Amino acid sequence: MAKPSLLLGSIFLSIFIMPCLSCPEYQKQALLQFKSSILAVNSSFDSSTFGLESWNSSSSCCEWDLITCRSPSNSTSRVVIGLYLSALSTILPPQPQLPSTVLEPLFQIKSLMLLDISSNNIYGEISSGFANLSKLVHLDMMVNNFSGFIPPQLFHLQHLQYLDLSGNSLHGSLSPDVGSLQNMKFLKLDENLLTGKVPEEIGNLTKLQQLSLRANQFSDGIPSSVSYLEELQLLDLSNNTFSMEIPIDIGNLPNISTLTLNDNRLTGGIPSSIRKLSNLETLHLENNLLTGEIPSWLFDFKGLKILNLGNNRLILNNSGKIIPKCRLSQLSLKSCGVAGEIPEWISTQKTLDFLDLSKNKLQGTFPQWLAEMEVGAIILSDNNLTGSLPPALFRSLSLSVLALSRNSFSGELPENIGDARALMILMLAENNFSGPIPQSIAQIYRLLLLDLSSNRFSGNTFPVFDPDGFLAFIDLSFNEFSGGIPMSISQETIVLALGGNRLSGPLPSNLSRLSILEHLDLHDNNLTGELPESLSQISTLQILNLRNNSLQGSIHETISNLSSLRILDVSNNNLTGKIPKECGNLVGMVEIPNLLSSISDLFTFSIKFKDLIVNWKKSKQGLSIRNLDIYTLLDLSKNQLSGEIPASLGALKALKLLNVSYNELSGKIPDSFGDLENVESLDFSHNQLSGSIPQTLVKLNQLGNLDVSNNQLKGRIPVGGQMNSMADPIYYANNSGLCGMQIHVVCPEDQPPPPPAGVSAEHDAKDPWFIWEGVGIGYPIGFLFSVGIIFLTGYFTPPPSTNRRHHRRQRHSIRRRI
Repeated sequence: MAKPSLLLGSIFLSIFIMPCLSCPEYQKQALLQFKSSILAVNSSFDSSTFGLESWNSSSSCCEWDLITCRSPSNSTSRVVIGLYLSALSTILPPQPQLPSTVLEPLFQIKSLMLLDISSNNIYGEISSGFANLSKLVHLDMMVNNFSGFIPPQLFHLQHLQYLDLSGNSLHGSLSPDVGSLQNMKFLKLDENLLTGKVPEEIGNLTKLQQLSLRANQFSDGIPSSVSYLEELQLLDLSNNTFSMEIPIDIGNLPNISTLTLNDNRLTGGIPSSIRKLSNLETLHLENNLLTGEIPSWLFDFKGLKILNLGNNRLILNNSGKIIPKCRLSQLSLKSCGVAGEIPEWISTQKTLDFLDLSKNKLQGTFPQWLAEMEVGAIILSDNNLTGSLPPALFRSLSLSVLALSRNSFSGELPENIGDARALMILMLAENNFSGPIPQSIAQIYRLLLLDLSSNRFSGNTFPVFDPDGFLAFIDLSFNEFSGGIPMSISQETIVLALGGNRLSGPLPSNLSRLSILEHLDLHDNNLTGELPESLSQISTLQILNLRNNSLQGSIHETISNLSSLRILDVSNNNLTGKIPKECGNLVGMVEIPNLLSSISDLFTFSIKFKDLIVNWKKSKQGLSIRNLDIYTLLDLSKNQLSGEIPASLGALKALKLLNVSYNELSGKIPDSFGDLENVESLDFSHNQLSGSIPQTLVKLNQLGNLDVSNNQLKGRIPVGGQMNSMADPIYYANNSGLCGMQIHVVCPEDQPPPPPAGVSAEHDAKDPWFIWEGVGIGYPIGFLFSVGIIFLTGYFTPPPSTNRRHHRRQRHSIRRRI
């Protein structure tokens, strides 16, 4: 009898108890609807793409992945309380986009206490439906594409303790209603587009432990009410436009360990109340407008690990003695007036991993004690340090960044430089280093960036780098290297700058091996031969600078394959043939590019690269490598190109500069050039162009420079728009028949009508310019003649200068006659 009773008990449990332990049907259906909504939007994906395979109608939703359930008190049922839906897509970027409307079914699950929908590429406005989730304690929506305002309903979720909206595109101001979230402990709104003042009501969140508003557009002063947040452990207001002084009561935050206020416009000095922050571990004040002396008590915090004060107007007292009680891992005193030798007290910081003393007044040599410290990043650029580099520096197992550019270091690089196997960034530009590059440098497999530009390095052999290495940025420009172009470099190379050397020979035919190359700069060398057709296979190439060499041959029609090309400078070579009409298909010059991040944006500290030098509007100008994305130019000047200028170039609507001067071009200037809506400079000078200047150029609202001198142009110079400001005659000189108001030459059709019959042919030939000359001559002659008549008739008698009495009598006689 025992076994049947057990069996009945099991049946009873499965019939009555287990169904009660399932989630409510309406919650199950809501979740299945959410899944269907996602798949409907992305029909090419299945449920495995989003990690929702276990979500099906045949099982309880409490058994599904990514879901947490709980039985409410005094209840035998289970309800959904947690949805862990972060990064649902399992495919690599670009991830499928999801409209914010897919979330609507979730608003039916009112028992939710935790909802994580971060990193899902959800776009659209945040729904007011979140108001239904009144039991929410934790809401994570970070790293999506939400836009619009933060709905006020979010600020009325009274149980909310954690809210993360960072990494979206939210805009507008932060509502004072945020002060209603009085149970809030973690509030993160980083990396949005929020503007305006931070409301004083933020001080109502007295349970707040972390407040992070980093990378928005908040302005005005930091609200003084933050001093009421006594539980606060982290305050991050960096990368905004906060102004005015740091609140004087900022020291009333006894629990704060991280204070991050960098990259704003804060003024004044460092408040003395900060001295009371006994738990302080991280202090970021760099990149503001702070002034005054750096207080020595900052080095008295025993727990301080990160102290970044650089790039303000702060001054370190060089005569004061600093005895640090802290053990720093990061120290930035960039542009803080540090003078003399590198401060020796830094040698006491045995845990130091990052040191930035750039843009100061440092002198002397690189200290041996610093070379022997295991520092990860040493940045000493823009000082006046001298001498050679100690070999001990490259025995470090930790050194990953060495930036010594713009000093006066000299000598050869140590042969053991290759021992620094952790080195990723080596920047030694604008010093006086000489000799060859040590071959051992090729042993640094992790080397990512190598900048040795503007030194006196020489030699015709180069280190043989691993073709599978990580070296992406190579700048050896403005040295004394000779021989051929080195190709023993990584296939991962993105930037190769070798301009301003003594390199010779042809362009390598295997350049196409550099399949992700974006920037190739070989200007001012002695390169010869023709442009290899294989060059057109590098579809990623954005910048090609071959200026001032001795290249020959023609420009290949396959140049149109360079779909990313935005800057092409082949000026001052010996190129011949026609300009290919296919140049009009250079896609990178047709559309204004989206601003891409530069290689310098990969790092957490400032990196300064040498500018790209181009001929810009009649003079050499440096274009910042950080902003090259906004420039598009085509310079074919000073070659031997012939034939007509292809009309297809008028399709290059993103072009800012076009220079085809000093060639042998003929034919007309194409009318299509009126479509170059972004062009600022056009130079057609010193060719054999004929016809008239196109009237379509009046549409060019950005045009600031036009040179058509030394051609065979004729006709009226167009009038209207920017053409009215192109009034320097030198830019029209030496043409066969130009006329117009810009050069003060009247066009034939503007000549005055022929005079009446009987007027001499000589008078007939005079144009208005000579008529006005006649008026100018005739007026003084007529005036003198009239004075003579008056004199002869007695109305005027010149007074003798030696007899004042006679002079008065004569004036009386004149008044009487009048």
